[in-house]
Amino acid sequence: MLHLLFIEIVYRDTFTEGASVLLQSPWTPRLADIEANAAERLVLALADDIIEGRLTGGDRLPAHRDLAWKLGVGLGTVTKAYSVLERRGLTRSVKGRGTFVALQEAHRDRQFDLSSNAPPAMLNARILAKTLTGIARRIDADHINLYAPPAGHLEHRRLLARWLETLGLTVDPSHLALTSGARQALALAFDLACGPMGLLLTERITYPGAIALARRNGYRMQGVEIDAEGMVPEALATALASTTSRDGTAVYLTPTLHNPTTVTMGAARRQAIADICRRAGVWIIEDGVYAASAEALPPLASLAPDISFHVNGLSKSLGPGLQIGVLALPAGLHDTAEDLLQDMPMAPSALSCAVVEDWLISGIISSIQRDLRHEARRRSSLAVSLLGTNRLGSHPDAYNVWLPMERDDAHRFAFAAAAMRIKLTPPESMLVNPDDQASGIRLCLGGPSFDDLTEALTLLAGLLKRWP
Repeated sequence: MLHLLFIEIVYRDTFTEGASVLLQSPWTPRLADIEANAAERLVLALADDIIEGRLTGGDRLPAHRDLAWKLGVGLGTVTKAYSVLERRGLTRSVKGRGTFVALQEAHRDRQFDLSSNAPPAMLNARILAKTLTGIARRIDADHINLYAPPAGHLEHRRLLARWLETLGLTVDPSHLALTSGARQALALAFDLACGPMGLLLTERITYPGAIALARRNGYRMQGVEIDAEGMVPEALATALASTTSRDGTAVYLTPTLHNPTTVTMGAARRQAIADICRRAGVWIIEDGVYAASAEALPPLASLAPDISFHVNGLSKSLGPGLQIGVLALPAGLHDTAEDLLQDMPMAPSALSCAVVEDWLISGIISSIQRDLRHEARRRSSLAVSLLGTNRLGSHPDAYNVWLPMERDDAHRFAFAAAAMRIKLTPPESMLVNPDDQASGIRLCLGGPSFDDLTEALTLLAGLLKRWP
């Protein structure tokens, strides 16, 4: 077992009878320059100096009252900040002597995972217990005892159609196919739109799950230039004009909070993309999994419903454990979708659907999404404060930030982060063309605790300061 190594430096006055005279603290009191409450700013300031080595093992921190007076904050603020630092293993208090910087070997083996673009955890046991108690009285036993229809139970499709309406997309429940997660819905959309060996035109930097899915199933991919609003219409038109055949060709894109760059298309850009695809006679596959997290803008599927597949799910807007995916189909394709689903049923859990139904009726969904947006903005603000804004791509509602870099620099940065036990998304996994020189680093903010995220971003901020 790894043990806490704690070095306490105490001078004993030999001219008194055993009285201890503690060293003065070497730390210059300050609060971190971020938008947060005083306790969080104090935690960040001290954690930064400890992690960066400006304070070392055994250094004494200022006494609570003395620090509160010097910073002009309440005594409770200092007590709370010191408690957080001790829980994180950065300090240790000794009764009657004070608080000291601690070195923890176990801490060196800890890994920070900034590679998974999950939302922050908002659900608690009390909400879940109350929900499960309520649905136990109402759930249809046949939904558990019998297999679901290939595209999901009609009641559940009606439920998800009501949820999509809150995102600005009105769709007949008969035009929906339900799956066990948004990635399965995306796989179904690729199959329906492209068929074997089809061509996907997409942002040249895009969601790594979509790239992996396309490569695994043999689809060809072609990257299209992007800018501060996502896919560039003129570049898409040029790419479509150069295709030898439009059969099996589809345009896949994420117009809201694009993963990984965080950019969002304006209404005019969305209409331009829809018009180009209609003139070219190609399908649109719209990834809308982040639509619930941002301000309302018209989904592409509402602008061109006859040529659009809209992919969505509950994992990003409520919690990763709710594996419910939904695919809104163009009219006339439901039977074809059911034929595909006969061989590999993908219907979501009846219990998960019952949970979502309860939350829609009670209004909990709106509350969770509001809390998620608040937490996303708090974490995005932290990232911007620590990493700076000069080259950082961010959106207050996104669960990640984006650091544009040349491909080789991105690889070296990811390698350096790994040496500090910070796990990042491999840069090449987001490139449609592996030889593309314009790459970057995705930093996912939602998964770690706020304290762990603060520590990981502080380490990366130090790395960036030394970066060429």
